[in-house]
Amino acid sequence: MQPVRLELLQRMPIFGAIRDDALLFLLAQAREVSIAAGAYFFREGEPAQSMFVLESGSVAVFKSWQGHDFTLQQLQAGDCFGEMALMDLCPRSASVRAEVECVAIELGAGDLLRLFERDAEQFALIQMNMGREVCRRLRATDEVLFHTLMT
Repeated sequence: MQPVRLELLQRMPIFGAIRDDALLFLLAQAREVSIAAGAYFFREGEPAQSMFVLESGSVAVFKSWQGHDFTLQQLQAGDCFGEMALMDLCPRSASVRAEVECVAIELGAGDLLRLFERDAEQFALIQMNMGREVCRRLRATDEVLFHTLMT
């Protein structure tokens, strides 16, 4: 299973240019999480300590407002979510619900801390990659907001 998971991480922007040994180190610490269809990986406002890499299934990312859920995006196998938790340590900004049965790799803040202690350079690259991914999402959100305001 590790070679398949290693390949999955290597295809993700967050783990771009990360050496195999560093990814294998992270995978050795990671937890496999299985979530039933309709169950939540996490809910908006909950404490955040980890990110998830979706191995199989699909999820809906949404925010609730005045008793209604508004979908922000749908994610598929190979996507990740919750990485903001590893950067800002704030409560979850949205909820993530499994649309079908899902399996994910969970990486926690402690896992990254152990990577930092082992290989600060690889840790720094992951942090930079996460920053780029969050910036990419912010740019996309800015565009949506701008078009909404202009119409």
